Amino acid sequence: MKLVYVFDAYCGWSHGFSPTLTEITRRHPDLPVEVVSGGLFTGARRVPIREFGYVQGANAKIAELTGAEFGPAYERLIADGSFVMDSEAAARGMAALRAAAPDRAAELAAALQRAFYVDGLSLSQAATYRTVAGRAGLPAEEAEAVAAAFTGPDAAAEAQADFRRAAGYGVQGFPTLLAVDGDRVTVLAVGHATAAAVERALGAA
Repeated sequence: MKLVYVFDAYCGWSHGFSPTLTEITRRHPDLPVEVVSGGLFTGARRVPIREFGYVQGANAKIAELTGAEFGPAYERLIADGSFVMDSEAAARGMAALRAAAPDRAAELAAALQRAFYVDGLSLSQAATYRTVAGRAGLPAEEAEAVAAAFTGPDAAAEAQADFRRAAGYGVQGFPTLLAVDGDRVTVLAVGHATAAAVERALGAA
């Protein structure tokens, strides 16, 4: 059995779920975790953040329920409403990070969200992925390779493959945590969930 974590790096609820995922992976170090980008803000939804009037209210709710941090640098980034959340770019970056350290994908997904929601770094910039890789302890040459891969064809192809895979699992909300055992797929959590709740669902699976 493995866990499949379908998230979007620009999804505040995914950011809020990071501690839960971290705790589950700590409790089950032998359980493989695959991270799949879901593609929340693509196509017609790739617009300035001001067009999503619910963002600030939603973030307050996420912080209240999960303790997630939304830092001052993030608040400054989105303050004038012109920032565009581009999930295709974020998925390319996640693919580049995942390729560099596949066994640390869950950790890197959380670090990527922290880079945006706490540090206010755009996930559409190659430099962000260099920073995330460096902070994760990857050697400088690997961090440079991650930044270069962000704009390459392999990462673009992987991003599209992720979107198809998320759709194939029938995922309609982010984050979604799945337990996959052969052809059997069990939904462990959608949106907000505590580690205890996930643990109960995992036991039932």
